[in-house]
Amino acid sequence: SAGLTEEQKEFQKVALDFAAKEMAPHMAEWDEKETFPVETMRKAAQLGFGGVYVKPDVGGSGLSRLDTSIIFEALSTGCTSTTAYMSIHNMCVWMIDTFGNEEQRRRFCPSLCSMEKFASYCLTEPGSGSDAASLLTSAQRKGDTYVLNGSKAFISGAGDTDVYVVMCRTGGPGPKGISCLVLEKGTPGLSFGKKERKVGWNSQPTRAVIFEECVVPVGNRLGAEGQGFSIAMKGLNGGRINIASCSLGAAHASVLLAQEHLMVRKQFGEPLANNQYLQFRLAEMATRLVAARLMVRNAARALQEGREDAAVLCSMAKLFATDECFAICNQALQMHGGYGYLKDYAVQQFVRDIRVHQILEG
Repeated sequence: SAGLTEEQKEFQKVALDFAAKEMAPHMAEWDEKETFPVETMRKAAQLGFGGVYVKPDVGGSGLSRLDTSIIFEALSTGCTSTTAYMSIHNMCVWMIDTFGNEEQRRRFCPSLCSMEKFASYCLTEPGSGSDAASLLTSAQRKGDTYVLNGSKAFISGAGDTDVYVVMCRTGGPGPKGISCLVLEKGTPGLSFGKKERKVGWNSQPTRAVIFEECVVPVGNRLGAEGQGFSIAMKGLNGGRINIASCSLGAAHASVLLAQEHLMVRKQFGEPLANNQYLQFRLAEMATRLVAARLMVRNAARALQEGREDAAVLCSMAKLFATDECFAICNQALQMHGGYGYLKDYAVQQFVRDIRVHQILEG
């Protein structure tokens, strides 16, 4: 809470309370049964967490990027996987709110902010991951419609969500040939692959999204033709802060779990907490957590202020925080000894859930 305003501390408290009461008690069950906790997320949306940095006139909370980071970090202490999906959903709503026209904003954003409907972000393809500008999904203009053909891979929420923000090629090769379309579930020609079996992030489904002669109105395009890649990258600047914030929450929870275990577990006739080596390691973990948090919050402020170095700072913060937080969670598991490898202990789920944060969001 250091350096936060009273209002931000209140946001943090509300999110921490929600995480402790509504998410943490169900985290292991959602993971084991691969449950997409729709009703819990709708409860979170009642607190304003469905469109945290979306404008209030379409149902958003209108908060800053720093406020958003604080909230996602807090929620992630209760269930990192579910919070990570919520952060992606928020990014999609922000993209429609920011780049959509008034009709699009009012058509899509209110039901997304309330989480009556859920959104998925469709950029990655089987052949284009880091090289996103090489995507092949095509959208051919035919009168007042586009006809989509192609597929997207590793799409969070796919099949269970209602709105798909899709990057597709309407022009020539490279980033300037990419546009952004919004599709709704049930559109003819839109289908989904099998549900992927994952190491973590099991409270959110992941599937391929497939387009076969899928007809979409031109009125569903966000921005101008050729603006899609720019929209995608601007969305990801915030997405990187969001996912880094989710890592912070997992690391914070893991430090507390390790501390608690060291206090309870006895070896050689005394609590492990009395071991100076383990005290030093715990102090190092806490230090790395605070350093990562400062970097993420600095990037959030830069993005909010529209600074020139914002994109670089967001990337740096995402790199540093996801690496450091995974190391912290992994060390917390190690401090649990054999118990840390059992699914009865939450620390192993934090390790599994945040490993993917080092891979996705660029």
